[in-house]
Amino acid sequence: MQNSFYREIINDHNLRPLHKHMLPRAQRELRGVNPSCGDDITLRLTVRDGVIEEGAYTGDGCAISQASADMMLDLVLGKTTEEALHLADIFLRMIKGGASAEEIGELEEAGSLIDVSHMPARVKCAVLGWHTLQNLLGEE
Repeated sequence: MQNSFYREIINDHNLRPLHKHMLPRAQRELRGVNPSCGDDITLRLTVRDGVIEEGAYTGDGCAISQASADMMLDLVLGKTTEEALHLADIFLRMIKGGASAEEIGELEEAGSLIDVSHMPARVKCAVLGWHTLQNLLGEE
């Protein structure tokens, strides 16, 4: 049941992404690449007064990388940069198996990617957008 829910979420965000488009007014832009499998995204954000007002990505890659980036933007839009970095930290710890159930709850739909932690070959796909977000907001 959970596996089919996971697949449904991935497919929905991959086939009908809300945030995969250009963002001409973006103030910040950064490309993230996963050379081991060819995932490639460019993340664009508009940040005003410390709040992420707009966000979008473009690029190509597997369903997990694209869906994860889309879910990430769903989650961080309207949040402060500090809140977005906090959520990125939780996501990355979740993928490594180090986040609590309460923290995973903060990730909302992105928490459904917890199963990726059991697929080592797919971890880099899932974290690409989140690492790009951290780098774009000035954290490593």
